[in-house]
Amino acid sequence: MKIEDTPEAWDVVESKRRFSGYVIDVVTDTVRMPGDEDADRDYVIHPGSVAVVALDDNDRVLLIRQYRHPTRHLLWELPAGLRDVEGESLVTGAARELAEEAGYRARTWHTLVDLYTSPGMSDERIRVFLARDLTKIPEEENGFVHRHEEIGMPVEWVPLADAVEKALMGMIHNSPAVAGILAAYAASVEGFGLMRPADAPEA
Repeated sequence: MKIEDTPEAWDVVESKRRFSGYVIDVVTDTVRMPGDEDADRDYVIHPGSVAVVALDDNDRVLLIRQYRHPTRHLLWELPAGLRDVEGESLVTGAARELAEEAGYRARTWHTLVDLYTSPGMSDERIRVFLARDLTKIPEEENGFVHRHEEIGMPVEWVPLADAVEKALMGMIHNSPAVAGILAAYAASVEGFGLMRPADAPEA
């Protein structure tokens, strides 16, 4: 059997919207299951996200720390954000997030890994990019104003091997950060020769 995720949509007998919020909606679908049974499935409808593993010339990864209220934790994360600009390509959105949250530009972009964050309860998908050949944006050119959880976010450069160790030792928990760090390390072993282009289609 070929090991590759494939699109599939089982019949939905009924769908009820339970909640509509600023970013997410919550619905209950009654789904026709094998054996001709119906079962309810609650899930979150999410616009999707992008995230960036920014890797410098010294093989250090850029991490930011942000408060995440649902977990009641300060989490070390990658620069990331919602797919909330109509018509914006994924890599353009990722470049915008890298500039806004961390103050860097990158000349070289590749697709690193695609994720469903929690496919049993949400349709959110995240594309994680690898960004290299980085330059700092001069402060006078970066007019982005941080608000809410983004105020005072520290930016740290962590050796990629150290970041891998912290992920494996349970010191980093954010899912795209863990996946991106491990994927970047795996890609580095191959000399980044197996990377997909930045505009690779999503399955």
